[in-house]
Amino acid sequence: MTVFRHADRHKVAVFTLDGVIPFELGIPLRIFGAARSVEEGDHLYEIVTCGLRPGQVRTDADFSIVVEHGIEALAEADTVVVPASHELGPVYTEGRLTTPLTRAFAAIRPDARTVSICTGSFLLAAAGLLDGRPATTHWTSADHFQRLFPQVKVDPDALYVDDGDVLTSAGVAAGIDLCLHIVRRDFGTAVANSVARRTVVPPHREGGQAQYVRRPLPDPQLASTERARAWALDRLGEALTLPQLAARESMSVRTFTRRFREEVGMSPGQWLTQQRVELARQLLESTDLSVDRIAHQAGFGTGASMRQHLQSALGVSPTAYRRTFHGASPGQAPHTAEETPAGLRT
Repeated sequence: MTVFRHADRHKVAVFTLDGVIPFELGIPLRIFGAARSVEEGDHLYEIVTCGLRPGQVRTDADFSIVVEHGIEALAEADTVVVPASHELGPVYTEGRLTTPLTRAFAAIRPDARTVSICTGSFLLAAAGLLDGRPATTHWTSADHFQRLFPQVKVDPDALYVDDGDVLTSAGVAAGIDLCLHIVRRDFGTAVANSVARRTVVPPHREGGQAQYVRRPLPDPQLASTERARAWALDRLGEALTLPQLAARESMSVRTFTRRFREEVGMSPGQWLTQQRVELARQLLESTDLSVDRIAHQAGFGTGASMRQHLQSALGVSPTAYRRTFHGASPGQAPHTAEETPAGLRT
């Protein structure tokens, strides 16, 4: 029985189990489904959803889904994506696969790429696919994951880890970052950026509060701008120059700029501004420092410069942003919807 119809497309099977989280189930279908060739606009991936057998699959929400394919889809896939499930049973408690799951993972081709989103990594580890390899998972499960699978090199802070034919991501939205990374790896930055624009997400996220990280891990086989970015993040208040950043990686400015764009999806200058805006937001939310002081610490120099950048990036002034997001003082009433800048209302 043939599951995939288009021989020229990269075949992705999303392996779904009872207890699947709908948000994470939808990530690979949305990201890979939006990937199209730059010239002709042709779809580049074919995606099917499968389970242990065709039929109904429970989610962790108040509805179920119906999948048309069983594990035969795994045998045809070039990439198998395993989203998180809240009903992993002995996989989560004992680190072992059930007999049906053992059959399912045995069906995956040896040359196929396997990907997990959030605690889907428990399934990959129980199947032995992560032995001796670096991996990550949701930060709340990282300690349990490491105890259960001591042979895995767990990085609890990474947004995602790319180890070639096996890739793992942290929780929830980190799956978006990983899938975009895969698109970029498969078909280049232009395609990945197009997907990001279609889905209205950053083309390359540097970290996330949910996972408490600053940056994803680079491909260790490529010369990277990772060290320069880490160095810059610790010095955002300073007047950083492109030659300084390039020197951190022992690259020419031209090579560094090209590599930076390939990895991050924007120029070094744009990235620095983005990071400074993020730092300013954090300081406005969490401190009582003056706008001028925050501007200095975030590297904008003056309050007027910071106001201009925040207005451009967020559509609000620093004062309006602080009024909306800064914790209310004791005895102070919470901000009402009327006091919230329109561009920041949900």
